[in-house]
Amino acid sequence: MFVVLLRFSENKDQAGDFMEGHNQWIRRGFEDKVFLVVGSLQPGLGGSVLVHGESREALEKRVNQDPFVAENVVTAEILEIEPKKADERLSFLLAK
Repeated sequence: MFVVLLRFSENKDQAGDFMEGHNQWIRRGFEDKVFLVVGSLQPGLGGSVLVHGESREALEKRVNQDPFVAENVVTAEILEIEPKKADERLSFLLAK
């Protein structure tokens, strides 16, 4: 499981120019069933994505395809989490 932090960078003001492509990138992640949650970092710091079911290599490639990353609107940090315990509703996140 991964958490991707997308923190605004020096081109933050150009976010509007690439928002449609960024939203398509998000939509694709959900369609591919690898994005679980997408949300904003508060207060106005960028965004975050909770990812499951994809290798780190595949995720790095996916993240680099985000127009916000490609155009330096955000910088991406990928954090890998190895879940040890989870509420039963999230048991699918635990290694079998």
